[in-house]
Amino acid sequence: MKTLPLALLAAAGCLALVANTTAAPAQTAPEPDPDTIILSDSLHYDDISKTSTFTGNVVLTRGPMTLRAAKLTTHEDAQGNQFGSATAGQGEHVTIRQENPEKFETLIATGLQADYVGQSGDITLTGQATVTRQICGQAVDNVRGARIIYHQKSGTYEAFGGKNSAASGGRVRSLAQSQSRVDQAIAKCKAGQS
Repeated sequence: MKTLPLALLAAAGCLALVANTTAAPAQTAPEPDPDTIILSDSLHYDDISKTSTFTGNVVLTRGPMTLRAAKLTTHEDAQGNQFGSATAGQGEHVTIRQENPEKFETLIATGLQADYVGQSGDITLTGQATVTRQICGQAVDNVRGARIIYHQKSGTYEAFGGKNSAASGGRVRSLAQSQSRVDQAIAKCKAGQS
């Protein structure tokens, strides 16, 4: 399941707000970072602690990424390291969605909480955590657990079971479609656009 870490990478971009983008090859100019737009019912900013707290129907959009949560807190330490934490409201989930129209792909990560640590590049989804890759709106890959951690620097991820797992029995459950099924889904989408 090589593709699932991309969903968590999208989560990093949303939570970091100003996370570094992947460097472009030397022969092309890097694309500018997209603007970050955050809608919320209220915002409290503390200049001394460099902390922003957005509450109530938070919708963060940065390029093709969207984060939805009840509350989003971001801060930066004295060394410039960034941290973010998004939490869900009662009976809801934090949802991070990444669109990739060129591949007909949508990556969706959900959990009760999503945390980002800029220095390590780790993104952690906690509580009923899921990461799903869709092609043309149909799920092709999925991981469910109590906690899913993506280690951005090493490009690896871990999923853990537990009492608050999104999978039955408190286990980790993963589903990966064969590449031929993914290719068929992409071909069907392309044919539908012609």
